[in-house]
Amino acid sequence: MGGNQDIEREAGVNSDSSATTSTAASSNANILIIENNHPDAPIRDAAGREVDEADSSPPTPRFIQDENSWKRFKWVPYPVRRWIKAGVKWTEGPPVPRRFRIKPLFPQVQQFPIVLLDKYLPKKLHRAALVLVLYAVWILAFAFTLKNGQSVSEIAEWGRLVKIGCGSTYWIPGNGCGLDGIGCRPFDDGGFPFRCPGNCGSYQVLNPHAVGDQEVVYKPLVVGGPPADGDGPAIYRGDSFICGSAIHAGVISDSTGGCGVVRLVGLQSNYNSTKRNGITSVPFDSYFPLSFTFEPDVQCSSRDPRWSLLAISVVFTTVFSLFVSHPGLFFFTQFNGLFWTVGLAMDTPNYTDLASLFSREIGLYLPAMFVAWVMYDKMGIRRTLKGLTAHIEKTILWLGGAWVGSLTNYTFDFIPIQRLNSHDINQQPGAKAALAIIIIVLFFIVMFQIWFFRQEARLRSHLKLYGLFAIGLIICLVLPDLNLRIHHYILALLLLPGTSIQTRPSLLFQGLLLGLFINGIARWGFDPVLQTALALRGDAPMQSPLPVINEPEIEANNKSITFSWEEPPSELYDGISVLVNDVERFRSYFDDSKDVPGGVGDGVVSNVTWTRPRGLVGGEEPEYFRFAWVMGGTRGDYTKAGRWDGGEGWTEMRPGPALKGRGEGDDGEGRGVGMEEARGVMGDLRKRGV
Repeated sequence: MGGNQDIEREAGVNSDSSATTSTAASSNANILIIENNHPDAPIRDAAGREVDEADSSPPTPRFIQDENSWKRFKWVPYPVRRWIKAGVKWTEGPPVPRRFRIKPLFPQVQQFPIVLLDKYLPKKLHRAALVLVLYAVWILAFAFTLKNGQSVSEIAEWGRLVKIGCGSTYWIPGNGCGLDGIGCRPFDDGGFPFRCPGNCGSYQVLNPHAVGDQEVVYKPLVVGGPPADGDGPAIYRGDSFICGSAIHAGVISDSTGGCGVVRLVGLQSNYNSTKRNGITSVPFDSYFPLSFTFEPDVQCSSRDPRWSLLAISVVFTTVFSLFVSHPGLFFFTQFNGLFWTVGLAMDTPNYTDLASLFSREIGLYLPAMFVAWVMYDKMGIRRTLKGLTAHIEKTILWLGGAWVGSLTNYTFDFIPIQRLNSHDINQQPGAKAALAIIIIVLFFIVMFQIWFFRQEARLRSHLKLYGLFAIGLIICLVLPDLNLRIHHYILALLLLPGTSIQTRPSLLFQGLLLGLFINGIARWGFDPVLQTALALRGDAPMQSPLPVINEPEIEANNKSITFSWEEPPSELYDGISVLVNDVERFRSYFDDSKDVPGGVGDGVVSNVTWTRPRGLVGGEEPEYFRFAWVMGGTRGDYTKAGRWDGGEGWTEMRPGPALKGRGEGDDGEGRGVGMEEARGVMGDLRKRGV
């Protein structure tokens, strides 16, 4: 009623004003008042008339409108513009977007665990207590099994077992033993009881390792074995992997590891090649100052606990997957279970004790948890898991995929790609074909996901996101003096947003990517995305100048051989290093005194002479020589090996560099030996008082 009164009041005011106007008109006859609705009234809304006139004009042809919208890109042909506009329009998706939800197969069966909880534990407090109990049971069972697996027994006359890694060697790679191997003495009358983890048979060298005139790559470094006639113990060269050699000799198992006693036997020659227990050893037809064998019939107890720990974690994570429907509780529980299982059991770095391993993993865990929250809250994992009631399918696809991805050192070990760089792909047999297959599979997966995202009208936003990713990668590629390296965890982070949709394929893909992230971080850590050429090269040849060796002079009685060389290419190179049978025997500087053998009157070294050791003069063992320039305390690339057969026969070096004089290096991808793990066991044994 108040509203009606207001309307009436306004009408009264208008009537009063009209009366006043008519009175004024009667008093002044010269004033002509024309109402607005009169036909002769002036047109005050010119703009409106112009609009009406414009609207009444014929429509502009569509091709002219297209020309106006592309006036800055007239150089683009019209058919191309049409295809681009159609593509942009297509990315918008259907007018009515569709939200994908997984409808469980056999819903009563898949939701039965949740029904049990609702029936017997309806209160949240009771459920929270059950979660804490399950956490406590898992932690205690895991810790007890891990600690029990670390316990070591003693072997009579040898002492307590020493844990070593898959890449541990007696002879330190890369001239680490020093001139004449003095840093690795004694060469015989020694040994120690050891324990190896499982899966050491797949431990490989990823850059060429010189063994005489051979180059070992993409295989375990095991040189030697049983004699050709089979009569006698298996003897291995000192730079062989101890655990790989133990598998080859049948002392331990590849799957579970084991223990034994390794014993030094000093200088040996004619190392035989055999294929045993899945490993083909490398032959070497000359001598080496340090060799080892394994004591027979040693009674020791050692068990690799990794498979027991894996079983505990798989059971724990499966129970949580079946009985937990909250996406946050499910995700962070699975992340923790996978991370600690991989870091402490399934793919551990080389470590001396459990405390040091735990310290390393806790340092990686804290930043990894922050990234896990970003993946869950900002990269689509919450969206994929929210409202999901197909708990059995979630367990098989998402959790199963996560376990497969986190155990890449076992599940994807058959793929012949150790590191994703051009050098390895070109050198490793089968790598190109494997990479082509992977690219084709990824292409169809991407097309499959694009279709689903378009149906949800979310394709355009994700294309913008991946456009930003592409721009960032391009910037990284063009930065000077740095190289882009896509690690496990980087690949997972790049692809994870493309799985933020609730479909069965997305569950599988998302689990696999999360597993890849966990494996990359728990094992290798947050390696840098941008690395220098030196860091990427590792121990590969650095393409430094190689010495040019003249025809050697062999003494009449074939007891010695003398080498001379042409001038170095630069004054920066002030010396030369000579390896004999892969052992550094000379490290001579050009300005050494004239008393040095090979010196001349002005005190400049111009040649070196090698005399065959006693007991080998007149023997049949050949000797292999490699040369490298020295610049201060660093050495450049070594030449390939030249062969002296002990008589007058000399076989010149083939062109090109051999292994650089450093340890084998793994840059963080694949089962390869790194400087940390191939440093040799002698230093560790001295520290422990063994």
